[in-house]
Amino acid sequence: MSAQVLERLRALLRDEGGLIATLVDHDGSGEAHARGPAAVLADAPRTKQQAQEYQLLVEAIYEGYLLHYGRPRLVQACEANLSLLAGDRLYAIGLARLVALGDTLAVAELADTITLCALAHGGGDAALAEAVWAAGTRAIGWGPSEPHRRAKQLVLTGAPEALDAMRTCAAQGAHSPPIGPRYC
Repeated sequence: MSAQVLERLRALLRDEGGLIATLVDHDGSGEAHARGPAAVLADAPRTKQQAQEYQLLVEAIYEGYLLHYGRPRLVQACEANLSLLAGDRLYAIGLARLVALGDTLAVAELADTITLCALAHGGGDAALAEAVWAAGTRAIGWGPSEPHRRAKQLVLTGAPEALDAMRTCAAQGAHSPPIGPRYC
């Protein structure tokens, strides 16, 4: 499933043209090292009816995140400034698609995820950033929960228990009841 979503993202970026299209890894050599968050959304109650679109837009935003902080899977930029610009473009592509769906709850969750990951990386805590991504994706699919809201607050305040709180929220998955006003 993840490979199919990445291939769709690769095609979308090629079709967009311009600078971003020239940076696309055409042979897929970068894909194997990093699995994205999209698979979580396949059967999630909030995203199930439009799962393919949610998976694509989340993977676009995640690829932007990887261009900023990790090892991207599809877009290869040879210098740091170009990576940041390409990452920003992927954030914009994904968020624009999400706004087009009218899912303001997911827009807020992804904005929080991007912000909290930046804080985690700023503090040198890649494990926390990874947990924030996993919990944020879960909140998009199942809706936010009160424990997730508290976990985000713990990250914002730099609390030492933030990592465990985010990991707990990410692990809840389908076992927790969906919270939130919108179901697709």
